[in-house]
Amino acid sequence: MGFLTGKTAIITGGGRAVLSNGECGSIGYGIATAYAKEGANLVVTGRNVQKLTDAKEELEKKYGIKVLPVQADVSASADNEAIVQNVVKQAIDTFGRIDVLINNAQASASGVTIADHTTEQFDLAVYSGLYAAFYYMKACYPYLKETKGSVINFASGAGLFGNFGQCAYAAAKEGIRGLTRVAATEWGPDGINVNVVCPLAWTAQLEKFEQAYPDAFKANVKKPPMGHYGDVEKEIGRVCVQLASPDFKYMSGETLTLEGAMGQRP
Repeated sequence: MGFLTGKTAIITGGGRAVLSNGECGSIGYGIATAYAKEGANLVVTGRNVQKLTDAKEELEKKYGIKVLPVQADVSASADNEAIVQNVVKQAIDTFGRIDVLINNAQASASGVTIADHTTEQFDLAVYSGLYAAFYYMKACYPYLKETKGSVINFASGAGLFGNFGQCAYAAAKEGIRGLTRVAATEWGPDGINVNVVCPLAWTAQLEKFEQAYPDAFKANVKKPPMGHYGDVEKEIGRVCVQLASPDFKYMSGETLTLEGAMGQRP
């Protein structure tokens, strides 16, 4: 156990997904695993109840922490403020505090050009990503102020570099980066640091894509100069642990590209 023992982290999109070899297979679950190893109690949200239940069972069994799974899906047709308030209320009722908020959940219709993008597809990305980050940050703020906590938001190289066919996803992610910078300015006096991570990691989704469409995978997914894709727990989750540590408290409003040197593209 580590410095997060007794503290509480909310991780959106934190359901259990695994690779074919049984290792962590999603960024949210990789973060949850890294935080569990440091002793944090977790609130994990997502759309898939089974994945949330699986996360609870495995993380509690392996690391002796408590996990609260809450189904939550921010979308264009939902009462999103009520959905998020319910997550936060359950977190406080169960653990009494919130120390870290990690906005990781995101859905999108990638591969569709701007000219062919529908309003529904655009809404999917903006609501699940940007609006979700806004609602969670707003709802968690009073509790993060009490604990002088940390916020870690997830953006993407798609927004930084304008990836083809990812207009809504890129727009949502760049909106999140702007929201993060404003929060860093406004919440700095409260002792809350707010940062952005842009990751490139090997996930179950990428693995399935490679297996189903090997030619398309080869054409569109480039290996980073470091020679491998990031490990969701060790190279993404562990950085998220550090961003909530006392050593990195002075860092706020920054964007970290964890992309194995692909983040240095001009």
